[in-house]
Amino acid sequence: MAKHTVLVAGAGGVVGAAAVEHFASLPDWDVVAVSRRRPPELPEGVKHLSIDLTNAAACRAAGPVLAKVTHLMFAALYEKPDLIAGWRDPEQMAVNLAMLRHLLDALEACAPGLRHVSLMQGTKAYGGHVEPAPVPCKERWPRHAHANFYWLQEDLLRERQPKAAWTFTVLRPQIVFGYAVSSPMNIVAAIGAYAAVMRELGRPLSWPGGGRYINGGSDSRLIAQVAEWAGTHEVAANETYNVVNGDALLWQDFWGSIARHFGMEAGEPRPMNLTREMPAHADTWRAVVAKHGLRDTTLDGLVGSSWQFTDRAFAHGVDNPSDSVLSGIKLRQHGFHGCVDTEDCVLYWLARMQRQNLLPR
Repeated sequence: MAKHTVLVAGAGGVVGAAAVEHFASLPDWDVVAVSRRRPPELPEGVKHLSIDLTNAAACRAAGPVLAKVTHLMFAALYEKPDLIAGWRDPEQMAVNLAMLRHLLDALEACAPGLRHVSLMQGTKAYGGHVEPAPVPCKERWPRHAHANFYWLQEDLLRERQPKAAWTFTVLRPQIVFGYAVSSPMNIVAAIGAYAAVMRELGRPLSWPGGGRYINGGSDSRLIAQVAEWAGTHEVAANETYNVVNGDALLWQDFWGSIARHFGMEAGEPRPMNLTREMPAHADTWRAVVAKHGLRDTTLDGLVGSSWQFTDRAFAHGVDNPSDSVLSGIKLRQHGFHGCVDTEDCVLYWLARMQRQNLLPR
């Protein structure tokens, strides 16, 4: 009999999918996956619930199924179609707060064994989308003074936690690498689709972004491991941790590895606004799907607003972007020592999407 039951909210996203897979591989965990649509691949034994978290009644109705939940990993996210503008949108903030509140209300009413909540935040906690952030960003700093649904969700947990039997941990990854279809921030899908289209057109895999800057990445598998660790170690109670691979990322310096992965030449840099230009290649993508017998997905269905996220990550149109580095020291000091080579991580997830027949080999 499993000792723990984890509820993964947002199971269809990049972080949620990796969490479901990780916890399902552990002998002492049962997994309940929550998303609006059932993910295309779920590990054996995982129970899926189709719930609209914006609907309080739907969350309450799921109560009996949630009775044995001991851990919540809240990776659900509402993003507007205009991804970047949505980050400052009050309505988007309100929806994300409501989603957590509705699910937490249901769990507090029906899951007396709830012991831990993992809450996802991200680099925007340090205000890098508002102004350049100091390097490296540290969890001990005061909150950056800008409106953000991160603070709304965290305040909800801090308000309720003193009266509850559960603790929580805030996790802050950087650029997350993983596998998901039509996720709003899946840079792996965008890179893979861009490479496939350029190869089909007989072009090299030119760097499409802007200037050089140092940042970092977070393997979704590592985030899942940290969530497990945080949920089973008292030192993590009510703490905040940056969750990063542990090395530095400079896109131009390993762009050649990505080109070689697809059997392509890197070519000379060619700035491209992926958000504006790539949707025009929908017909080329359909030719790629037919030629390689891929799963029947449209270009928009596979990548969606991840083009916007990728343009931002690649610093398109910015000659001298500010470095963005998160310190991973606190997590190590508290006892978690996992790390991932970011180059290996990106190539792993590209290969994973190829094995899933979403990208050509």
